[in-house]
Amino acid sequence: MTQAFERTVWNPADHRDPDDDTLRLECGVFGVHDVADASAVAALGLHGLQHRGQEACGIATFDGQRFYTERHVGHVGDAFTGQDLVGRLPGRSAVGHTRYATAGGSAFRNVQPMFADLEAGGVALAHNGNLTNFYALRDQLVADGAIFQSTSDSEVILHLLARSKKTKFVDRFIDAISQIEGGYALIALTNKKLIGVRDPLGIRPLVLGELDGKAVLASETCALDMIGARFVRDVQHGEMVIISDEGIESLRPFPALRARPCVFEYVYFSRPDSIIDGRSVYDVRKRMGAKLAEECGVEADVVVPVPDSGVPASIGYAQASGLPFEMGIIRNHYVGRTFIQPTQGVRELGVRMKHSPNRAVLEGKRVVLIDDSIVRGTTSRKIVRMVREAGATEVHLRSASPQLKWPDFYGIDMPDRDKLLAANKSLEEMTAFLEVDSLGFLSIEGLYEALGVGPRDATNPQFTDHYFTGDYPTRLTDRDCLLANADGPGRQLSFLVSA
Repeated sequence: MTQAFERTVWNPADHRDPDDDTLRLECGVFGVHDVADASAVAALGLHGLQHRGQEACGIATFDGQRFYTERHVGHVGDAFTGQDLVGRLPGRSAVGHTRYATAGGSAFRNVQPMFADLEAGGVALAHNGNLTNFYALRDQLVADGAIFQSTSDSEVILHLLARSKKTKFVDRFIDAISQIEGGYALIALTNKKLIGVRDPLGIRPLVLGELDGKAVLASETCALDMIGARFVRDVQHGEMVIISDEGIESLRPFPALRARPCVFEYVYFSRPDSIIDGRSVYDVRKRMGAKLAEECGVEADVVVPVPDSGVPASIGYAQASGLPFEMGIIRNHYVGRTFIQPTQGVRELGVRMKHSPNRAVLEGKRVVLIDDSIVRGTTSRKIVRMVREAGATEVHLRSASPQLKWPDFYGIDMPDRDKLLAANKSLEEMTAFLEVDSLGFLSIEGLYEALGVGPRDATNPQFTDHYFTGDYPTRLTDRDCLLANADGPGRQLSFLVSA
């Protein structure tokens, strides 16, 4: 019988600034098969994926006889340290996860990888994304007698695996994922295999690498770079990759569909040094900035990014416009996550914890301020005020992505529609709210041109871009059910909103 040993560490609840409108990243997944010190390799890989989730992290390993799991609240560097890491998590195969809660909340019981002892043996599962039929499946499973240990949508997959009538594990896995909807990248570790699967539209990313002849799976190529692995290829949309001692097998268990990867991976989520579906994230962001200068340039003295995510687009904007690029805002990378802001007055000053004005660059200048996106606008307004207080004579705010008007259901922690600035105000109203001299957004056409795919195909878009267009690529079963029962005793889901 396989056994799971769990070492848990609990940190105090984190206290976020209620005015912070930063988009939260979803999750990162990582897996290796048949490598020495697999847990240490996984920890390094998770370091490369830390930007995809800072709330919690975990690693599960298999040593040929038993599974071991260790899960923590907090950052990878704080959790997986010490010379005894391999002793705590022995084995030559491992799966790891970094988490920001977008479904089920941030309780410790939701930290991944999740482990279950099934009839066929143990399985550890790491999941990036969101299931859009989670509650429909969960309610049915509970009605059939299932007992859930978490509120995470990932646990549904384990229950579907356990209840499948198929004989072979791979067939059970296919049976389980054929019942889920949404955007996801999954990595599962069994006592014989490492399995990776990407949703039928490829909304969430997953790549295959090689480390000394052994297979590696990761959310992004930057994690491969972290461990010195070679990038082999992207896991294709709707593909299942099965890694074992016999080699690598590829299956396509879903009907053939046109890929629609999440365009926000290029706008914000992925690290700029990653390659996603054959495109350099850094190069795409620079081209977005260049298109932004072409579409809504303005007379100014200096181009200043909102660091760090606005930097590549600002470089592109500066090069295209002929204006100098300067670091007019300096970001503090050592801000504590549990800083408590007890009064509104302190919260108003909170932006200075993360961003400080560089007065030598800003004073007396007409500034073009570049950000990757504008969500609620609360943080943007604080930064604009800070730049003006540092002596800028004009502030022209530019967003390197189109206007955000629709919420997400595939793994992005995005506010409800009634809190999205562009969904509720005109350009003139947004300009006044943000207290800027002018405001501009990259067009959806400019975004697609920067991605190198030509005009957007309105009948079958090349990317998942619903946050800009309202064109959701899959059914939204849970949301539609909630809306259909809005006047009755419906489930309260904070991320489900009326369109």
